[in-house]
Amino acid sequence: MKAVLCKELGPPEKLVLEEVAPLKAGKGQVVVSVKAAGVNFPDTLIIQGRYQFKPEPPFSPGGEVAGVVKELGEGVSGAKPGDRVIATSTWGGFAQEMTVDAERIIPMPDAMDFVPASALVLTYGTSYHALVDRAQIAAGESLLVLGASGGVGLAAIQLGKALGARVIAAASSDEKLEVCKASGADELINYASEDLRARVKALTAGRGVDVVYDPVGGAYSELALRDMAWNGRFLVVGFAAGEIPKVPLNLALLKGCSIVGVFWGAFTRNEPERNRRNNEQLMRLFLAGKIKPHIHATYPLERAAEALNEVLSKRVSGKVVLTTA
Repeated sequence: MKAVLCKELGPPEKLVLEEVAPLKAGKGQVVVSVKAAGVNFPDTLIIQGRYQFKPEPPFSPGGEVAGVVKELGEGVSGAKPGDRVIATSTWGGFAQEMTVDAERIIPMPDAMDFVPASALVLTYGTSYHALVDRAQIAAGESLLVLGASGGVGLAAIQLGKALGARVIAAASSDEKLEVCKASGADELINYASEDLRARVKALTAGRGVDVVYDPVGGAYSELALRDMAWNGRFLVVGFAAGEIPKVPLNLALLKGCSIVGVFWGAFTRNEPERNRRNNEQLMRLFLAGKIKPHIHATYPLERAAEALNEVLSKRVSGKVVLTTA
């Protein structure tokens, strides 16, 4: 089978596509024949050795796939060869086959195609966990989404609307904001050309926002924190800007707000049953038409480096997906 391999840590150009031996399922594992693989920001970090998890080369990047069960390992029940599934791991997905622990597979609804399925679980799982488990957002509250046109940003917009929030989307261009609007955002802020704080104040009548969803970090984090409402929740989701902001903690005191960490990967390992229930709810929301991944582009496996560079250059709205056919 073919696999995109990271044999040497570095930029996407160092990846190679090679023929490797078919995979075998170990005890408690499943081999999935991959049809599509979502491309995510952590994939750009793991190949450079800059992610929390650092596999030894050679390895294949890619943490979420959609495909068909090929083989079951010893002790696996509840699945059978031929089942359509979504599978998640930390790496291994940019290949025609992926081996995962059996508890990391999610049944795919018949009405779901492989490409959107491969773009669903990581971004929507992260955003659902953030908004529901960590922020406990309530209908009628306001939600400010930074980096709103990215994969997790658009997921946060759609889920925020499904949960009854008033969603304010902030992004760096009018083109990106048009995608946010199409995903249901109520208000738009171009923080490259507008004053973020002034616009937030105007949109909330000076009250501030109840929840900030920040997958970006960098210069806008403190500005958003300064515009929190009383009892607000600031969700620390990631640092796509490359800079981990150092915010004055007195702001949390003065605002009476919480700064809340969101680490979906650790959540799935520490609270697997709660994660399973979250995934079931995401499938229901998808089938009800309330969430739908925005696919920016699809690429074949041999163009994995190009897909990763699109993510690195921040040219992507929504998700990029690799296909194996």
